[in-house]
Amino acid sequence: MEGTISLKELFQTLKKRITLIISITLIAMIISGVVSYFIITPEYKSSTQILVNQAKDSESMYSQNEVQTNIQLINTYSIIIKSAAILNEVRNELGLDMSVAELNSKISVESEQNTQVMTVSVTDSNPVVALEIANKTGSVFEEQIKKLMNIDNVNILPLADDQENQSPISPKPFLNIAIAAVLGGIIGISLAFLLEYLDSTVKTEQDIEKLLKLPVLGAITTIDENKDAKLKGNQGASRGDLVGSK
Repeated sequence: MEGTISLKELFQTLKKRITLIISITLIAMIISGVVSYFIITPEYKSSTQILVNQAKDSESMYSQNEVQTNIQLINTYSIIIKSAAILNEVRNELGLDMSVAELNSKISVESEQNTQVMTVSVTDSNPVVALEIANKTGSVFEEQIKKLMNIDNVNILPLADDQENQSPISPKPFLNIAIAAVLGGIIGISLAFLLEYLDSTVKTEQDIEKLLKLPVLGAITTIDENKDAKLKGNQGASRGDLVGSK
């Protein structure tokens, strides 16, 4: 029984503070939408793929050891491709107005497990610039790795032609607004229960029973003097009409 009463009180609290909860939720959604659409700069991502594979004659066969060696080399290549030796060349050839450290932060290198392909991805606020940096990084790396390691086992895979027309990867307004709605609702509900917990005023007979732990024997209602005066006036008029009719 107590559990039912407690659940009822919870719903009563939510119902009483529903305006507060909805207001906080809407405010959070509006702020998230404004920040996502008008404040955060969109970021675009372009990628190029590099195949690590020793060139072979048509009659030659690939051995498992050579494949494993190429896979292990990817870890080394991932570091070299983001080194100053490569990025300085990329920056100079493209005429980029940024430091090597800034260029490094835009580039990420990933590789699928047990494959000979690594993906070089570049994020930038300009999709064309992102694509140019990705292409140039791959070509410079392919050229420089021959000099740095005296090895020729790198090939650039063809890129998609429509990467500069892609949608931004961030921000994601709808996702941000949905998250803001959930967080706003949680904050609103928490604040509603907090205000209810801090509210120690006595409003109903039930509050008195809880506070004094005594049964309520009677209640004094509020008397509206204007309504009482009108009622008496109506009663007097009715009596006058009765007297006149006699």
